[in-house]
Amino acid sequence: MARHDDATPQAGEEFSPAVEDDRLAERLAAISEEEAEARAAALRAGLEDYELEDEDSALLTEEDHDDDGVPSVPAPPVLAIVGRPNVGKSTLVNRIIRSKQAVVEDVPGVTRDRVSYDAEWNGKEFTIVDTGGWEKDARGLHQRVAEQAEVAVEEADAVVFVVDGLVGATAVDEAVVRMLRRKKKPVLLVANKVDSQAQMAEVYGLWNLGLGEPHPVSALHGTGTGDLLDAAVKAMPETAQHGGLVPLGGPRRVALVGRPNVGKSSLLNKLAGSERVVVDDVAGTTRDPVDELVELGGQSWRFVDTAGIRRRQHMAQGSEYYAMLRTQRALDKAEVAVVLLAVDEPISEQDVRIVQLAVDSGRALVIACNKWDLLEDERRYYLEREIQRDLAHVAWAPRVNVSAQTGWHKDKLAPALETSLTNWEQRISTGRLNAFLGELVAAHPHPVRSGKQPRILFATQPSSRPPRFVLFTTGFLDPGYRRFIVRRLRETFDFSGTPIEVTMRVREKRRRKK
Repeated sequence: MARHDDATPQAGEEFSPAVEDDRLAERLAAISEEEAEARAAALRAGLEDYELEDEDSALLTEEDHDDDGVPSVPAPPVLAIVGRPNVGKSTLVNRIIRSKQAVVEDVPGVTRDRVSYDAEWNGKEFTIVDTGGWEKDARGLHQRVAEQAEVAVEEADAVVFVVDGLVGATAVDEAVVRMLRRKKKPVLLVANKVDSQAQMAEVYGLWNLGLGEPHPVSALHGTGTGDLLDAAVKAMPETAQHGGLVPLGGPRRVALVGRPNVGKSSLLNKLAGSERVVVDDVAGTTRDPVDELVELGGQSWRFVDTAGIRRRQHMAQGSEYYAMLRTQRALDKAEVAVVLLAVDEPISEQDVRIVQLAVDSGRALVIACNKWDLLEDERRYYLEREIQRDLAHVAWAPRVNVSAQTGWHKDKLAPALETSLTNWEQRISTGRLNAFLGELVAAHPHPVRSGKQPRILFATQPSSRPPRFVLFTTGFLDPGYRRFIVRRLRETFDFSGTPIEVTMRVREKRRRKK
């Protein structure tokens, strides 16, 4: 007989027991692993009495096979692409990596930071670095962009210097040549935008730059890029001169996301210990995702600073639209997202939307409250209420209060990342999971609906990263009851820092053959 000691939730509300049971963990701990596995085996056998589909069998035997102890290898060589603004550097990068990842727009100065991409040519792997336009005697933001390009040359093993083949060498190009000579790196001169033999007149004049034979190419159409890459591969060493060792599986990937001007680039610079990313008071300085290896908490992390998400995707235009797509791609490639909030301003609808974007991507999550050193007591009072009201759905995410400007509390970021990632990868044994649900349902059964009460027949966790649970049931569980299960899962097994997915498979009992 069904019990009725629990409150009936209204539509959209979480199931709320009349009396909270605080002894669940105690009862669960009293069940040995052997007993839990025996219970689960009996429940699993009981599923044979139900109509199972082919995919159910695969699900019930599915396991993750995560490898540990992955060896390290030397970092691949680095090829930097430099030149003055609007000569087609990013278009050439996209041609080389065979993907439209670098932000391209028909205005100068779209690329601002140095941005790395993995590339390969004829079996040779290397890292290609796109840079912002180099300008002589630049000021303000343009000066910082030029400094980033110069740092890219310093750290590269070879350099591709791009000029506009239809214009020929300009005074700025000659200034770039003087900078490159100081760096003493192998340089390949590229005359871009050359589509035909008739356009070669300007190309011949580039011999006067003293960098050897110019390579005529059309980055837009691909003409000549194969010959360029053959020469680039010959110019590069086997491994990076400044790269050190990189784990084969790669360092843990962290995506820094948030709306424009909340301090993402400043935080990355402070973590990296250098002016790695162009920072300016103008909102939206970052356009491309910018990768950086950071030593934090005794291990390496690959942080990706992303463009600030300014508006809804269907409202974005031009480079902003593509920057948004790349932010989503950075999230998809990351393992954990750090959502940065500026605490000196009220939490906005945009902030909430970005948090939800990170959750929907299935990444582990850390909330970083930036500019904490500027927080006044009165603002702190309202901030806590805003967090309770607007971010209640991610109350499970670790929260770190930091100052990107001063580096205050940056050391607290690593433990929060580790906690979220550990729980993101957590697996609950089938025996322990079913024992938990058995005890939970016994104390708080699903409410009766129209004279029927759905039962949970069996549960399994087919995957982690993020944890995904599948419940085989005799009927649909109320959304409020599912949220109740998720909350108790979090409390019992500590899933802080990770989203949890719980799905149902409603199965009917087999009809007995007469």
